[in-house]
Amino acid sequence: MLETATAPKRTPFHPRHVALGAKMVPFAGHEMPIQYEGILTEHRTVRSGVGVFDVSHMGEIRLQGPGAAAYANRLVTNEVGTLPDGKVVYTPMCLETGGIIDDLLVYASGPDRLLVVNAANFEKDIAWIRRNAPADVSVVDENARTAQLAVQGPRAEEVVARLYGDRARALGFYEAFEEGTGDDWTLVSRTGYTGEDGFEIYVRAPRALELWDRVFEAGKSEGIRPIGLGARDTLRLEMGYCLYGNDIDETTNPLEAGLAWTVRWEKQEFIGHEALRRVKESGVSRRLLGLILEADRIARAGYEVRSEEKPVGLVTSGSIGISVGRPVAMAYLTGEAAKAGARVEVMTRGVSTAATVASRPIYRKGSVKSPKPRRPE
Repeated sequence: MLETATAPKRTPFHPRHVALGAKMVPFAGHEMPIQYEGILTEHRTVRSGVGVFDVSHMGEIRLQGPGAAAYANRLVTNEVGTLPDGKVVYTPMCLETGGIIDDLLVYASGPDRLLVVNAANFEKDIAWIRRNAPADVSVVDENARTAQLAVQGPRAEEVVARLYGDRARALGFYEAFEEGTGDDWTLVSRTGYTGEDGFEIYVRAPRALELWDRVFEAGKSEGIRPIGLGARDTLRLEMGYCLYGNDIDETTNPLEAGLAWTVRWEKQEFIGHEALRRVKESGVSRRLLGLILEADRIARAGYEVRSEEKPVGLVTSGSIGISVGRPVAMAYLTGEAAKAGARVEVMTRGVSTAATVASRPIYRKGSVKSPKPRRPE
């Protein structure tokens, strides 16, 4: 008997993508737009103006009940138990081994904690969260009923303020507000995955197309354009933001991934605490850093990095650095190569390409309010 492949899911914004002629591709179990006008144009639109991404493939999980805040705090490495209402935190969620199950956003939504996880990890994540949940916490799957747009770029505030007024303008980076209930619920946060100022707007799925139309109407005078996942990747890579499955996974830990700032040692026990403490005491054996290549060759995941003809690491992500002016990459590096400014060679299809090791972010001219917090993929 032949097995039938599962058809990819479609987000509530799918009709708009098709109408605009987007190139659609399978991504994390969804049919998603990879580009509309082209990655170069779309990347530059976000760096200089304002663009809109459909990120409805992301997964939303709500923790409710008397123990919701405390349980969320045990699940992740960052501090989310004492998070004031309307604050947002980026954090890894780890195994007992210290390996990263996922990286996510945690929203303080009154007494609840809303977790926004990577699309490809949703089923794994919610199973892990349910398996470890105490009796006084309910784990609610809000994935299918939630749609999300990311409005990103230095002109994003002008657009979003036309919809939500001074409440949007007043938001600091990684702050949010909610309004409405039921199908009228909306959450607006000043967050993003591009290195530019921006907002992410969550609504219930029945209101998705209405939101799309309102955002594009509000952005007409700013030259707003739809942006695909291709440009989302080039934008995040220039910022050195991790992509789960490439740069981080269950075999990597936050300390070697440059995410030590997300580990709050002072809080009470969290899953993975002891393993990470041991890594901290012994020191990491490798570090995730940026690379700027000197020739116009793209470094792809898995390409070897060498120093003085000896292997010192592997590339995890690589692409054209549209705003940097050179191809850029990230790689786990060891020894003296794991320092900003070090000179290395990347083996690109058997050809040695000179590169300079760079700290993250690689691109530092964005309008984002802070270089550290980022959006999961």
